[in-house]
Amino acid sequence: MAATIHHPPSLINAYLQNKVSEFFDQDLTIPFFPTSPTDIAALTETFPNSTGTFAVYDRMFRMNRKNFPHIYCEQIMYYFYNFGEDAVERTIIVSQKIQDLLNGLDESAVDINKWIRDNQDTVVPGPNIALKDMSLPLYFHTFKTYQLQETRDIIDFGTARTYAGNKIILDYDWHKG
Repeated sequence: MAATIHHPPSLINAYLQNKVSEFFDQDLTIPFFPTSPTDIAALTETFPNSTGTFAVYDRMFRMNRKNFPHIYCEQIMYYFYNFGEDAVERTIIVSQKIQDLLNGLDESAVDINKWIRDNQDTVVPGPNIALKDMSLPLYFHTFKTYQLQETRDIIDFGTARTYAGNKIILDYDWHKG
């Protein structure tokens, strides 16, 4: 039985995992976790082979102010964390690439919709289901990003580790096909 899933964050996360990794010399795979009580040190120990980047996200529904009730308006609040020698540099690059990819309004939506069609064998993080097995199509209309123009250090006092973090808010509209 195929799962009926209309979870835009899973698709967006898979897209970002694929596209952001293209800008790094090393194989960068960004794990994405839904918001929950998070112990950053425990998460980083869970992924010992990690390149030092991960994201925690929160999905937020918005009121639909349009006349057509079948277009959903949502936001995702991402917290990107980086650790290691180049944590601050990686934070800046990841943030810039996400802005480049998802701040193009309808052009960004066209790009991600095409990526979904062209990458049906991709396994979506979270539900761990291949795109071809999800209840699609799901069609994105627009994307906008908002970012704090600062990088903050998060120091884990239990260890000598310092993490760089950044918050990005992604605003998007979509509908079920």
